[in-house]
Amino acid sequence: MGRIAAALFTTVDGSAERPDLWHGPYFDEAMGRAVDRHTSRCEAYLMGRVLYDQWSQYWPGNDSDPFAEFINPIRKYVLSSTLQEADWEGTTVLPDLDAVRALRERTEGTIGITGSLRTVASLLEAGLLDELVLLVDPVVVSGERRWTDELGRTPLELVSSEALPTGVLHLVYRPAAEG
Repeated sequence: MGRIAAALFTTVDGSAERPDLWHGPYFDEAMGRAVDRHTSRCEAYLMGRVLYDQWSQYWPGNDSDPFAEFINPIRKYVLSSTLQEADWEGTTVLPDLDAVRALRERTEGTIGITGSLRTVASLLEAGLLDELVLLVDPVVVSGERRWTDELGRTPLELVSSEALPTGVLHLVYRPAAEG
């Protein structure tokens, strides 16, 4: 059975909706290595519908960024009850969490996910997320969705922590048993 590992850029106040507006000053070589550790272990990638719509318009045919070399050839899955078919090569639509559960059971290795806040929350609540990687930027943004907005009580166990040179905290959690 595989594992699902999500990575999110977030802020001290939990904002995570628009990292493109505040994350840039904190992205350095150390953070690049942390992101690479996440992506390099992925056998497949899962995303929600909104992220799929954005990325499927941007990444295919894009060769100006090293991430394209990762995301274009990897097996991709999109969790969506409204998308009927995916036109991005190598992408399969999963209509519900039962399909995600089946994917996890038949996959060897790690299924990665980035962004997709609603999807991450759904996976956590369904007990399908095995690891949560947070890159916490030292800034308060306010006014945008937080990665925790759609979650109920969700106990997490800290696996590792590292302070990066820019003040970013690289935190790795796994779900913990209710205590």
